[in-house]
Amino acid sequence: MCFEFDAVPPELPADLVRGRLAGGAAAEVLELTSADATRFSAAIASSGQEGGVGVVVLPDVRGLYRFYVQLTERFAQAGHHAIAIDYFGRTAGTGERGEDFEYMPHVMQTQGGQIRDDTHAAIEELRVRTGVATIVTVGFCFGGLQSFIAATDPAIDSVVGFYGILDTTRFGVPSPAERAPDMHGPVLGLFGGADPNIPREHVDAFDRALEEAGVQHELVVYDGAPHSFFDRTFEEHAVASQDAWRRTLRFLDDTARIVR
Repeated sequence: MCFEFDAVPPELPADLVRGRLAGGAAAEVLELTSADATRFSAAIASSGQEGGVGVVVLPDVRGLYRFYVQLTERFAQAGHHAIAIDYFGRTAGTGERGEDFEYMPHVMQTQGGQIRDDTHAAIEELRVRTGVATIVTVGFCFGGLQSFIAATDPAIDSVVGFYGILDTTRFGVPSPAERAPDMHGPVLGLFGGADPNIPREHVDAFDRALEEAGVQHELVVYDGAPHSFFDRTFEEHAVASQDAWRRTLRFLDDTARIVR
């Protein structure tokens, strides 16, 4: 499990919002069509500015629910167009996922190639609507794993993973460390130091693999922070959340400069 159903994305750092002349529209929930003609749900929010960075948000195991709809709005407020996708159009149909959604049977049916195709459909929607030139994936937990793997995709300029899964034994696929030689970076990873699902040795192994592969990266571990610390209801982890926001937004800006 990643976020609780009533989780809320942390507010943006106030000084960064002022500095970016924050705006952005409310998110729109829509349906997109993947390469295999599957219809799947997504939520998109525009910053109100032409071009710039497009963020593809890759949710946790719950798929598309209100946390990620709200998160696209946070990115739009920070000046970045954003779209969040749902993984389960092929097995569970469309629509936002409710609290009673039994997600694990659907998670276990997901395939990396299908997630890539859905991500590409989301990128195309962003490009058509906003004219974005730069694409960054930002994923959480299961989506963090997918975001790290997206660093192997030439269509993606850089990736961010919040507590992305590093041990993929149960999914029967190569781990991010194993895929590091295929990654092009830059890669930003944000982890909780008190996360029992992602021990420090797994983060260190990923760090070594990226270093050996020559991939530009930064992996940050917040001491004492749990899995899913990026949640406004976790007041005791507000400092980690604010720092994670700052690093993520700086990373988006840096990516835009590199691509430009």
